[in-house]
Amino acid sequence: IVVYAGESFTQTPITSDKGIIKRTISEIKYGQLETGTAIGMGLGSGVNRLKESKAKSKVIILLTDGVNNSGNIDPKTAAELAKELDIKVYTIGIGTNGTADFPWAKDPRTGKLQFRKQQVEIDEDLLRHIASETAGKYFRATDNESLIEIYDEIDKLEKTKIEEFKYYNYEEKYRLLVLIALGLLSQNLICRAVSA
Repeated sequence: IVVYAGESFTQTPITSDKGIIKRTISEIKYGQLETGTAIGMGLGSGVNRLKESKAKSKVIILLTDGVNNSGNIDPKTAAELAKELDIKVYTIGIGTNGTADFPWAKDPRTGKLQFRKQQVEIDEDLLRHIASETAGKYFRATDNESLIEIYDEIDKLEKTKIEEFKYYNYEEKYRLLVLIALGLLSQNLICRAVSA
């Protein structure tokens, strides 16, 4: 998981552990990074994470609710790098057209986010270009339900078998129970022998 705003960083390295991914996503907080939308830096960080991967299918899902307005990597350059490394990018524009509540500050007394209305502007042409260049697909999510449907569609498009090793540490505790059972059985046989 790569988090980006005015800059980007890797929140969680590549993993198949869905529990870690869900926990990481739930712990992402507004204000961790300087404000802005550095689409190129976010995509570049994702590409950097996948460049050494030996997987048959390398995929990035790029979500944004804005227009690239920060960062020092051009999104089209990041898309070219993804293409050269055979990384497919599915792009998702999130939000509705018009205005929406946007967090802009925290109340110093309560720590709660303060919101103000802001024009929603998504660079759909850029997102289509990135998806097209990398053999991916562009989607538009206007609510949570449509986002779930998009993820389901991407899941159907990207099926890859992965080999996963799981290790279990077992502690065998049956010996004590076997000894108790043998003791009770012996006591039962002795009691029968004595009473006979």
